[in-house]
Parts: sequence; structure tokens; C-alpha cells
Amino acid sequence: MKQVTAQRFVPLAKKVEERVAGYRELGADGGPWIVSYLSIGSRSIPRVATRLDRGDRLGALRVRLGFGRDRYSILPGFYAVGSPGAESPVLVSANYKLSFDALRRELGGLDLWILVIDTKGVNVWCAAGKGSFGTAELVAKIGRCRLDEIVAHRELILPQLGAAGVSGPELQRLSGFRAVWGPVRARDIGAFLAAGKKKTEVMSRVSFDLGERLLLAPIEIVHAWPTLLAALCLGLLAGLPFGPGWVERSLAVAIVLVGAVLAGAAGFPALLFALPSRSFAIKGAVLGALWGGLASWAFGLPMGLAAGMSLVSSAVVAWIGLNFTGSTTFTSPSGAAKEVERTMLPAAIGTGAGLVLATLAIALRF
Repeated sequence: MKQVTAQRFVPLAKKVEERVAGYRELGADGGPWIVSYLSIGSRSIPRVATRLDRGDRLGALRVRLGFGRDRYSILPGFYAVGSPGAESPVLVSANYKLSFDALRRELGGLDLWILVIDTKGVNVWCAAGKGSFGTAELVAKIGRCRLDEIVAHRELILPQLGAAGVSGPELQRLSGFRAVWGPVRARDIGAFLAAGKKKTEVMSRVSFDLGERLLLAPIEIVHAWPTLLAALCLGLLAGLPFGPGWVERSLAVAIVLVGAVLAGAAGFPALLFALPSRSFAIKGAVLGALWGGLASWAFGLPMGLAAGMSLVSSAVVAWIGLNFTGSTTFTSPSGAAKEVERTMLPAAIGTGAGLVLATLAIALRF
């Protein structure tokens, strides 16, 4: 008789249910931007304000300066604007609060729903490139929020900048909801809806004007504080030995180096389209060399020291300039990664050579 070995069955771990907005009052997961709750059956859907308050503006300023940016997010889920019903449009947004605020402040006087998906606190454009604003996450949230219980239609309005991450045909096949691509900018949502969900050419065009480019400068300056500190220290050392003229020499070198950081953080985005080459590293190197040479000449630095400062400035601005590859309208993730990889060694060599030349120039007085 064949012996039967008893099998040991291990119960599967209970799946932890993901917490989302749209079922009950949020309590600590909410915020002052939730003005009330819309009751539909047993569900309490948070209704959001369409005017930003002081806290929203201060929060935006804080993250623009680079503080707490990784934690500036809201709970994913389903939200209401105004008094929406079963036929009201459903907009899709990221759970990065800056993106969510940019959307809701443009929705005054409208009645609609917002489906917020979990992009890990990243904006729509970047999240689409990384895959977190994607088909799988969108389908998951449609099911988790049970949209079919709330709306009678099967249509979602997605931001155009999220198109890289979402497949319209796959979305419809997996969820039954059809993707309608909305405008690039949230401020055009009202006109888009009023026109029967049709976009003009202007609504579809991605801009990157001077104001939009300079908006990135503050966070770059804040993130460059180690480089700024190093520039100040090098300026103090460059003025040695102590004695007459030390302050003037130190100040001149410090201004040249600190100015290189500012040229990279603010001058580079401002002059982006005026600088030669498509390569951001070359653009930065040219701007850095120009700044280093002109500033050294203006302060009357010796030729050897001026050459050293120009090399360092060129490398510093080239490296900082690479930070803007992820925020422009004409670069790709793969292209940006390759350029960073190609630039690391030349930038390090340029910085090292410039520092050696500057040190020799100071020691030998040339």
C-alpha cells in the first residue's frame, strides 16, 4: 500500500488593503484643502478647494527651494470638485501635491471628479518617464476606487504630459475606460471642457519660456550649497599668504567661483537657447569659460590664475547645466543619462587641472 505523506498547508498572508481617498473621511491623511465631504451611498468622497491658501503657497515655496520635496504628496484616490454627478468628467492627476494644486486651482466653478494615482510623490511628466504614472497604476486605482460605482460614463481625461506612460488601448482593454488626452497646462482645462473636450494647437504645445526656465533656478542654487561653500573656501586659500592685499585677492577668486555656480544655476537656463551646441555639457562649458575669463579679467587676476579659474568655471557650469536635461522639452531620459556619463570624467579632469594651474599660479606668481 502506497504511503501518503501528509502535506502541510500554510495560509497565505492577508493582503494589507491600500488606503485611498474616496471611501471615508480622511482625518490625519487629509488637509485644510479638503473643504467638505460628498456622500454617495456609504462613501464619503473628499471635496477639495479650488483656491490655494497661505499654507499651500508656503508649501510650494518650500519645495521650490528643495526642502521636503520627497514628502510633498497627498493620499491617492478619488476626490470631488464642486458638486459632480454620474455624468461629470473624471480628471487624472499625480499625487505630487504641487501638481495636484496646479490642477485644482484652475477648476473653480466646475463640477467634476479627480482620480489621483500613486506616482510616489513625483510630478506627471517625470512619473510618466519613470513608469509610475502608467497604465498598470491607473488600472489599479480605477479598480481600487470602484469608479464604475460612481460614474455612468467610461472616459478619463489624462494630462498630455502623461502620454509617455499610459497606453490608451491597454487602458481600455484592462479597465473599460477610454483615455481622452487633455491639454498640456492645467489652466486650459476649463476651455478644453467648454469646447467639447477638443484641444487647440496652443493647448497641445509644450512651452519652455524664460519664466518657466528660471523657475528651476532657486532649487539648483540651494542644492549647490556644497559647491558654494567650497568656492568660498578656495577663495580664502587663494588669497594666501596673509598680509596686504589678502582680502582683495581672496574676494576676487571667491566671486569668480561663486559666480560660476550662479551662472550654472541661473545663467544657464536663462541662456539655454542662445548657447551653442545641443549638448548641455558643451553649452555649460562655453558659458563657464566665458564667465571665468571675463570675471578674471574684470578683477585683474594674473594670467595663470585666470586660466585656472576659467577651467574650473567651465567644468562647474557644465556639470550644473546637466541638471536641466530632465526638465527641458528636447531631451530624452536615455540621452540625458548618456550625456551625464560622458561628462563625468572630462568635468573632473577640468576641475582638477584648473585647481592645479591656479595653485601653481598663486605659488609662482604668474
